[in-house]
Amino acid sequence: MPSTAERIRKLVADNLEVDGEPLEAPEDLNVSLVDLGVSSLDIVAFARVIQQDFNMQFEIEQCTELKSLAEVVEFLDAQGA
Repeated sequence: MPSTAERIRKLVADNLEVDGEPLEAPEDLNVSLVDLGVSSLDIVAFARVIQQDFNMQFEIEQCTELKSLAEVVEFLDAQGA
């Protein structure tokens, strides 16, 4: 089974765009989606994708606390997703 980081990279590549171009999943997850140019609306939509893929619920406010994709991975792993 793929690791949480691998799953997040795939979700980024499959679901996010910047200026109409697919976003390439970063190798280093210590980067924020905002820094990559993703809009706040797309980040909220991406949070819903994560919830569906990992079969879990969390508050959208929690998303704003997670500053990097690495923090998202840590959060998901801590939740047992």
